Amino acid sequence: MEVTLKNKNALITGGSLGLGKAIAKEFVKSGANVGIVARNEENLANAHTELSKLGPGQITTISADIRLADDCIRCAKEIKTAYGQLDILINNAGTSQRGPFLNITDELWQDDLDLKLFAAIRLSRLFLPEMIERRSGRIINVLNVGAKNPMAEGAPTAVSRAAGMALMKVLANEGAPHNVLVNALLVGKIKSDQWARRHAKNPNGLSLEEWYEETGKDQPLGRLGEPEEFAHLACFLASEKGSYINGAAINVDGGLCPSV
Repeated sequence: MEVTLKNKNALITGGSLGLGKAIAKEFVKSGANVGIVARNEENLANAHTELSKLGPGQITTISADIRLADDCIRCAKEIKTAYGQLDILINNAGTSQRGPFLNITDELWQDDLDLKLFAAIRLSRLFLPEMIERRSGRIINVLNVGAKNPMAEGAPTAVSRAAGMALMKVLANEGAPHNVLVNALLVGKIKSDQWARRHAKNPNGLSLEEWYEETGKDQPLGRLGEPEEFAHLACFLASEKGSYINGAAINVDGGLCPSV
């Protein structure tokens, strides 16, 4: 089965590293023009170089802090200038911020909600009207399995991600009559830069690959997921092959989450 995004324009937040970059790579290889947003200009430049080698599509990088409303507006303007229209929005940006509830300050709560929830709200609001007018569009919210199965010390991330899942469902129901499909992909334990940073803080004498192998032993499949495995599903949902999937919160976790 061939999955193609030829002549499609996509925007991926948090697209310079990790799962965001994996999605960007898959989109470029499938023929899309891809815009990636991140704060770190060096990471953006490196990602641009890497992505440009994978396909003929145009790569656009935007240095912005999408926690800020004005930066979201600027992102939308730059993408519209580059591509004319946006077909696919991937709300991916976010980190795994978590800890004991009583230790989480108002400032931490607000920062997490601004990054993971309000950025998705604002960017969706900026691009949705034109998708509705064209009767064509895809929005994917990248969340984690804590959205369905929040654990102790899972805040603020689990709360922000659960709100992102509710946002997805609202948008899916409103977009459906206009052929704008909105879904969510819920991350389990998948290799990423966040995991590499955790290893760097506490290597326990293991190389990164050894640490990945050890960490993955308690997973249902006996291993951590690969970022490409996640990106494949994102690409499918963004393509015409996913034309009857809407309002779904799909676990990409190797069976980790007890909630379906």
